Parts: sequence; structure tokens; C-alpha cells
Amino acid sequence: MSDKIETRLFVSTDLAAGATVGLETGQTHYLKHVLRLGPGARVALFNGRDGEWIAEIDGIGKGWTSLTLKAQRRPQRAEPDIWLVFAPIKRARIDFTAQKATELGASVLWPVFTERTMVERVNTDRLLANATEAAEQTARLSVPEIRDPMRFEALLEAWPTERPLIVCDETGAGTPIAHVLSEPPFKGGTPCGLLIGPEGGFADRELDRLRQSSFVTPVSLGPRLLRSDTAALAALACWQAVAGDWTMERPDGLDL
Repeated sequence: MSDKIETRLFVSTDLAAGATVGLETGQTHYLKHVLRLGPGARVALFNGRDGEWIAEIDGIGKGWTSLTLKAQRRPQRAEPDIWLVFAPIKRARIDFTAQKATELGASVLWPVFTERTMVERVNTDRLLANATEAAEQTARLSVPEIRDPMRFEALLEAWPTERPLIVCDETGAGTPIAHVLSEPPFKGGTPCGLLIGPEGGFADRELDRLRQSSFVTPVSLGPRLLRSDTAALAALACWQAVAGDWTMERPDGLDL
């Protein structure tokens, strides 16, 4: 029996030493037919609450897998509290956004329908599947929360006013993002949100509404006009580098 950890999987089950965990059909197919694993193989499991655990396959069959938890590999730790609120874009690019935003540490993914948003519906189950796969592949100990889409006005009404909202203003009227993040209240990783508009930009009335909101801080992402998915990932990267966990050392135990 090898001690090698073959892969990482997200589960919803509570994790504790000696517990038995059953996997769903899709995960079983992946272990059995893609990785070709059998009894005795070891995988890492995480649920966003109990850290990461080494689990050994006891049995695997048609649509089922049973594993026993052996030891905790990494304890749960605090992660950045940064929400990404974005106008939905076409399917392949919204999948890409969900994957990369997860890699970059977003804690919430929240689609918002603005006046110029071209997409009419969002498949939140698909967003969650993309986010889960990205978390499994990048050693995250959690999967971002996927919020149901909201209209622009409803989102601002529902927004918790104690949480600053950084708006990426494509008009260039905002202060450069690195300058904003280097000062209070953002310096030090204060929980906040990032709002990215649609491909056609925010409507004038939406910009006026944002500027009237006390919790909103407009920022600029530089001299070039970025596409929505590029802007989302650029803003997240800036936040992590200046105010998030990119200021910390890489923890041990991330490799499979």
C-alpha cells in the first residue's frame, strides 16, 4: 500500500478520525475509471470546516466508494473574506471566471444583472461545479459560496453597509486600485467586495447610484480598457497581493 495522496476531493460530510465517508457517483467514476484507483489508495478530503484529511479507500463499486479517515493532513484555517460580484458573461468565459476566481481566493461568487448585461440566466450549479473543481486542484480548504443572481438595484439594497464595496470603474474616475488597497480600511485584509460591470460598462444611472452609496469606493484598473473577466481577475489579484493572503508565506502540506 502506497502512502501517496492520489487526488483531493471536496465532500459535505463531517470529517473526523476513524469516520467512514461515502462518495457520490461522479466522484466514484473519477476515482475508479479516470484515476483507476482501488482499495488501499489514499486521497485527501476537505469540507471547508474540518481541514484536510487523509482517507483510504476501503471499497469501490458501481456508483459507490467507501473511505476511512486516517489522519488530519492540515487544520482548517481562516481564509480571505473577499466577495466577487460580477455581471454574467458568456458561458465559456463565466466558467473561466469561476475557476480562476476560486484559485485567487474569492470567498463568494455573486452574479448581478445590470442594465447592459447581455446574459439573461446563470447556471449556479455549473458555477459551483467549476469552483469545486478549482478548489480541489489548488489546495484550497474551502469552496466559494455561490449566491443566486440579483438585479443591480436589489443588490445595492441588500448589500451589508458595513462591508466596503470596491467598484471597478471603467470610466477611469476612480483612484488607482493599488493606492486604495494600501490605505485603511482595506489595508490588512478587511472583509470587502469587488464589483465588476458588464462588457458594455455600467449605465450612467448605475454609476450615479454607486457614487451615492456610502459603502462604495470606485477604483481604476489602469490605462487600458479590460474585458469583464480580465478585470475581475486583475482586481482579485491586486487585492490578494496588497491586502489579502498573498502577503503570507505558503503553508506546508500543499502538494499531493
